[in-house]
Amino acid sequence: MHNRFNLSKIFWTVLFLGISLLSLQAQDLKYKTVEVNGQTYYEYNVQSGEGLYAISRTFSVSVADILRHNPGAERGLQNGQKLLIPVAGENKGQVVSPSQSANVPQSSQSPRPFQPFQSLPADQNTTFQHTVVLGETVYGIAKMYHTTVDEIFRLNPGAREGIAEGQVLTIPQRRVISQEKEENYRYHTILPKETLYSVSKTYSLKPEDVMRANPGLSVETFQIGKTIRIPFFESYEVILPYEEQTTNIIHKASRGETLYSIAKRYNVEVQEIQRLNPMLEGGLKSNMELLVPVKRILVEDDSRSNANEANRLLTQQIPSERVNVMKVGLLLPFLDETRGSHLRLQEYYEGFLLAVEKMKSNGANIELYVFEIGKGDDTQKLQSLLGTMEMQSLNLIIGGVSDAQIKMLSDFSRSHNMKYVVPFSQSNGEVLNNGNLFQVNPVQHMTYIKTASVFLQTFRNANIIFVQGGANDKNEFISLLQNDLRRNNVRYETLNATTTLSSTILALMSRSKENVIVPASGDSGLLRQITDELRKVQESDSGFAIRLFGYPDWQAYSNVKEDYSLFNTYIFAPFFANEQSRDVEAFKSNFRKWYGRDLLETFPSYGMWGYDTALFFLTALQRYGNNFEQNIERVNVNSLQFPFHFERPNNWGGFINSGLYFINYSTDGRIIKTDKSQ
Repeated sequence: MHNRFNLSKIFWTVLFLGISLLSLQAQDLKYKTVEVNGQTYYEYNVQSGEGLYAISRTFSVSVADILRHNPGAERGLQNGQKLLIPVAGENKGQVVSPSQSANVPQSSQSPRPFQPFQSLPADQNTTFQHTVVLGETVYGIAKMYHTTVDEIFRLNPGAREGIAEGQVLTIPQRRVISQEKEENYRYHTILPKETLYSVSKTYSLKPEDVMRANPGLSVETFQIGKTIRIPFFESYEVILPYEEQTTNIIHKASRGETLYSIAKRYNVEVQEIQRLNPMLEGGLKSNMELLVPVKRILVEDDSRSNANEANRLLTQQIPSERVNVMKVGLLLPFLDETRGSHLRLQEYYEGFLLAVEKMKSNGANIELYVFEIGKGDDTQKLQSLLGTMEMQSLNLIIGGVSDAQIKMLSDFSRSHNMKYVVPFSQSNGEVLNNGNLFQVNPVQHMTYIKTASVFLQTFRNANIIFVQGGANDKNEFISLLQNDLRRNNVRYETLNATTTLSSTILALMSRSKENVIVPASGDSGLLRQITDELRKVQESDSGFAIRLFGYPDWQAYSNVKEDYSLFNTYIFAPFFANEQSRDVEAFKSNFRKWYGRDLLETFPSYGMWGYDTALFFLTALQRYGNNFEQNIERVNVNSLQFPFHFERPNNWGGFINSGLYFINYSTDGRIIKTDKSQ
């Protein structure tokens, strides 16, 4: 290694003697400039102790630019070593990207109403590609990749008309210089034939570095077309896939060799050897030492065993860190009286305590720390709390209400590698970029999409009738559902709620099928109108099988609930407490015993919300330790109100609860709650 470095120095001495000096001075930097092959460079002598990063900052170029024009510099710099620094904006050479791109197999799950995606470009330095998954929106994708909706629309004009599962979008590559509390990284779309090993080599990283940056990466998620996050020293560097990268070796010419035979030996072009060795203008001579650009894959230690060892990381789990004493922090704005918030949060805390008591009675060792964190965007109190020893020794933190609080707690959890549970917010974007974060409250858009899918499976053979009217507050859901029905060739009818509703519904009824009536609004007035009219239909002709289908809002309509069983009603909801359940009744009784009052009339119930959240995550921590996310699908608890089904939105983000119930008010008076989360 030492000899190779000295030979490299000799080469550069020869090179500098063979080029003519220019008398021009740089406008801003007082260094000599030289011209080589039409490219203008600064001529720079390395100072004692100076590194590539410092030099790149001096000249406002990337480390990659310096390495590309100074073969051998990647092996280290020495005092006095001469470098050629490309002058920005003056005939700067462009990296030619490989032209080959492999075909990506199309998904067979569903037809797509857009131009099918054909290939993945190898050059991902300015853009990369993202394959849309179920439930994603352009807004959410923009937040995930730290770009804007307008930028995505600019690169994908057709996305303005909507996006669909399986569609491929071009996304602008992230350009970031390190900032306080912000990691430096870029994104990479996995290409055909790439492995974890080859991707890590592409970016001069260890496979473990890529795995740490993508906690959700596994054999199942490392797939062609999927996106991963790459931890990066300088996000402006231009990178080619590992198979296309070259490194310069030194070849000593033997008697009788020709440039053609040398090029053939190393599988490179003669012109490439000539470009790196200007002294060849005088002809090839015996014992001449030449720099030859050889594919890295041919000269580095790329044995199959190394690749297999790296790829085994995709199947390995991080050893579980068992916790003897579970230290949990609950951080909420308990004193915020805005619209009665303090009463709801107090009840959440009280329900939380009941779960802690239950866990302790079953042998769990728990230390609970409860903090008041101030309200809204005022995070001064929270900031001071995060500096305490108590906070920094926790295994799990739960809390935060405002986006500002959640952002601060998310940063804290990431820097301390601590699991963080967001109990209430649906809209913060932190879960998209923090692998330690768990969002309990499902995203409404995802709930709608999953509900539409379950509806189709359940009622595809029914006679489906939509009734328009009310506040039109369910337009998004109705649009998604009707689109799914049309794509699957399932017929449906639509009518308006009028004073003659009973007669118009009757005309659309089927005697051979179940008739499913879907209000286009969650409005209680429309629901009452429909149930009154359906009563008239039943009274005039009892030969029809009628079912109502509705919304989470319907849980709160006590004045209509008695009619649900008359029409064998189904409602969907990401939360539901069955009043007929013995567990729910026992919880209410226990709550009354402990606190001397009943639960607040809220939907969802905050007391049960706190209980379910504590029970689930304390159980996960007790059973599987600090790395419980690896076994999150195995955590089963007898929750009262929330179904828990956590999924990662990407390979590097946290977990979002996608739990969903279908609740049937059957004609025999029973309430049947079915978990449809899977």
